[in-house]
Amino acid sequence: MKRNYYSFLLFLVIALFNQVIAQDKKPVQFSFNAGRTNDSVVLLTVKATIAKHTQLFSVKKHVADDPFVSSLQLDSSAKIFQRSSDTCKEIGFIQLVSENNAGTQYRLFSDSVSFQYILHIRDTATKTLKGSFVWLAKSGSDFPSGEELFSVKITATENAAINAIAGSEKLGKSLWGIFLICFATGLLAIITPCVFPLIPVTVSFFLKRSKSRIEGLRNAVWYSLSIVLVYTIPTLLLTLIFGDKVLYSVSTSAISNLLFFIIFIVFATSFFGAFELTLPNSWANKADEKAGKGGLFGIFFMALTLVIVSFSCTGPLVGTLLGQTSSKGVSAAPIIGMLGFGAGLALPFSLFAFFPSMLQSLPKSGGWLNSVKVTFGFIELALALKFLSNVDLAYHWHLLDRDVFLVFWIVIFFLMGLYLLGKLKFSHDSDMEYIGVPRLFFAIFTFCFALYMVPGLWGAPLRLLSGFIPPATTQEFNLENLEYKIDNLKSSGGPLKSTNTIAPAPKKYIDKLTVPFGLTAYFDLKEGLAAAKILNKPVMLDFTGHSCANCRKMEEQVWKNPEVLKRLKENFVLISLYVDESTELPEEEQVTNAKGEKTKTVGDLNLEYEVSTFGFNAQPLYKFLDTNGKPLSELNYGYDSDVEKFIAHLDAMKAAFEKK
Repeated sequence: MKRNYYSFLLFLVIALFNQVIAQDKKPVQFSFNAGRTNDSVVLLTVKATIAKHTQLFSVKKHVADDPFVSSLQLDSSAKIFQRSSDTCKEIGFIQLVSENNAGTQYRLFSDSVSFQYILHIRDTATKTLKGSFVWLAKSGSDFPSGEELFSVKITATENAAINAIAGSEKLGKSLWGIFLICFATGLLAIITPCVFPLIPVTVSFFLKRSKSRIEGLRNAVWYSLSIVLVYTIPTLLLTLIFGDKVLYSVSTSAISNLLFFIIFIVFATSFFGAFELTLPNSWANKADEKAGKGGLFGIFFMALTLVIVSFSCTGPLVGTLLGQTSSKGVSAAPIIGMLGFGAGLALPFSLFAFFPSMLQSLPKSGGWLNSVKVTFGFIELALALKFLSNVDLAYHWHLLDRDVFLVFWIVIFFLMGLYLLGKLKFSHDSDMEYIGVPRLFFAIFTFCFALYMVPGLWGAPLRLLSGFIPPATTQEFNLENLEYKIDNLKSSGGPLKSTNTIAPAPKKYIDKLTVPFGLTAYFDLKEGLAAAKILNKPVMLDFTGHSCANCRKMEEQVWKNPEVLKRLKENFVLISLYVDESTELPEEEQVTNAKGEKTKTVGDLNLEYEVSTFGFNAQPLYKFLDTNGKPLSELNYGYDSDVEKFIAHLDAMKAAFEKK
């Protein structure tokens, strides 16, 4: 009995072993491999090794409704990289086998075959492709079939790694710069009349109330840290709740800019002494009530009380910083900015707590604080016009063209200089017997700044203010633009002409949009690409905006260079896409984005194209395309004032186009 039992087990093991061998010897064995051919194309290769007396069906149909084919099935995350226009390349010996009975022909491979698929993957970082290959074979009168799952890793290119490092370094420098600017602004806020008098009172309170010096220092440090948290936490919460682009959307919105204009006018009027602007007293009272409970929780509410009480002085500074940092298109920028501002404002409270003897060297509060407040009023008035100018440019009102804007700023800063000299006086100003040396230097600087802007009324470039004032193209009389127009008449026609080929002139939106320095640009993507095909020239895609300060800086500091201008005119077709253009799109040109939202304006359409195609939403952004609209490089070239670097990039893009 036992012998029969062992015999049965041996039979079972042999059967299982034969089944495994049979499974290993499938009629078709597959291997999968993927590699990059350049920065935007990946070649996926499916190699099939076919057993004897077996033939594998092709992936190409012999007739339109041919059911006898193999096929590649990519998963949803990888399917977007495959284009219907790209055909699979089959490397192997193909046979057309006819079935006499059925009267049909089959496309079959014997021995081995490789199927090569082109995938367009612009992201040059490491990726994993997943999918399956559904195969069908013929072995005599049988038709074995199966599905082979695969997962292949695509390694990052060397250029991708370099670009990623360069991008992170550039982002790091940008965020570090934002932190330092906001930190300096926080230090500046210390000398405002709402904050300065509170420094000695608050520091003395901590040192006298605490049981020991160590406890006093700890409380002062926690107080300073609480100020930082009060400014940073709301910004962080807004970003987490509404998305990392919410502050950017707010800062570039025409409605937001108009609202900022009104708020800054109100602040300026308050600084001039027309009325006192404060947050509701109940807010400060409730915060002060909780602060009286003591402990770390109470100290936090003391910091909150300071922020509320000082709102009339620090509010405009915070609003300006949030508007500027949010427009960078980097979600972390506003958070880093508020972190820097809070740190700058809080630093003196800890510093004087550690070195209380320094309190004796602080100047006493007096009329000079009111002078600081009025001076801020002039600056707020100038900034208010900047916000109104953003709306004016977007809606083409032409209320604040460059010359009109400069007249306002010249008058504002001239009056500010008179005030600093004591020639202009408000009702709440104290009598001034003499002018101090610092005040005199500030007055000199203010008058020099006003005089610097005067030549701009006739078209002087004013490079120091590029990005803050409206572009020169909005000025009615501009000697510099007149010079470029004359040069264009003498030249061969710029980018609209190439050898004996002339492309159609731009038509869309030319009554509202312009480019500087006599350049010719298209403001519609399709129109520009059509011109590029006719001229057989690469496209320089310029994502810009009416309210984009860095775009104007790039134009004045980089584009204006003769070598850059020559290349832009002769080697490229320029397409400038304004992401904040308010012109309504015709119904047939409106598209629906991934969120189901309709792009109703030209700006909405351009911004949607920038984000969905290049994964970027900041301006300026310069992308270079071939005549089919395919990127020549994966590099997102943004604001960089290095002229030589930009020239080198233009030459590299021209060479890449010619090679392609």
